[in-house]
Amino acid sequence: MKLSELDSADNYNDVWVLGEVVEGKVHRVTLELLGKAKDLAEKRASSGSKVVCLLMGYQLDGLEKELFSHHADKVIKVDDESLKFFNDSIHASVVTRLVKKYKPEIMISGATSKGRSLMPLVAVKLETGLTADCTGLEIDEESGLLLQTRPAYGGNIIATIKCEDYRPQMSTVRQGVFKVLPEDVSGTGELISEFVLDEEKQTSFTIISEEGLDGETRVNLHDANVIVTGGRGVKSADGFKVIHDLADAVNGAVGATRATIDSGWISYSHQVGQTGLTVQPEVYIACGVSGQIQHLVGMQSSDFIIAINKDPDAPIMKLADVAIVGDLFEVVPEITKLLSN
Repeated sequence: MKLSELDSADNYNDVWVLGEVVEGKVHRVTLELLGKAKDLAEKRASSGSKVVCLLMGYQLDGLEKELFSHHADKVIKVDDESLKFFNDSIHASVVTRLVKKYKPEIMISGATSKGRSLMPLVAVKLETGLTADCTGLEIDEESGLLLQTRPAYGGNIIATIKCEDYRPQMSTVRQGVFKVLPEDVSGTGELISEFVLDEEKQTSFTIISEEGLDGETRVNLHDANVIVTGGRGVKSADGFKVIHDLADAVNGAVGATRATIDSGWISYSHQVGQTGLTVQPEVYIACGVSGQIQHLVGMQSSDFIIAINKDPDAPIMKLADVAIVGDLFEVVPEITKLLSN
């Protein structure tokens, strides 16, 4: 909504997180964003900003407790059978109406399949801006505006985007960009119950069931403590065998760069990077990965990074906590053998 003399920025407050529920549980990206929302709200404390989670779905009883323990000051819950399955038309209508009612200053969502479908629709309905796939969110000290950082021009630059004249300021963020803050089990907050209007339930189609894709359930990089990633240096699909062997030895998951996906060596569900997944494992082992910015934005927040590459000047070697110069087909099997023994 465009700001004006009758509807100034002073009328907008609070940082909203668009919550997501998967199989009856709060999606991890929602908890990550609540932590970042707490940081943003604290930096807007002078305006009385609070952390608000908008949670929509069906049979949501009790989920607000987890949101409060992860630093939500308020939870707006819309629990209705019409929201049992994700329908972007119904969801967008509800979100738009509630935004107009409560006037949040900032609204962020996970860049999940649902978030990527819903947030653009809401932005269009509200006639405001949306920055997708942000890798950083901060508050400008002088203006109080949200600084939204994301790769641009194919990942060749990092752009910082501001939305000065429209509200709310809207962003999507991929899972793994921010860390989940420590839980406060004693956390409490205000629960507000909202509803779906009859006219919002009108839709041109009906969803009768949902089923996850096999690839998405088989490869779960987000929950892996150790990820072993193969880059162009693996040379072929067969070359990934040494990557899989090391991943098995450390009870980890296999990641991959876009170049290997495009070459058809491994499936997209393994991709880490700007056009894949953003991950934060305890240990990230990059094998034959050069470390272009498009890949680095997807794994640079890993706790400990090990890089194995023939080129000592490869960008990944500068980021790594441990850099091993050598042929991955010699180094990786030796590491696997040592760990197996």
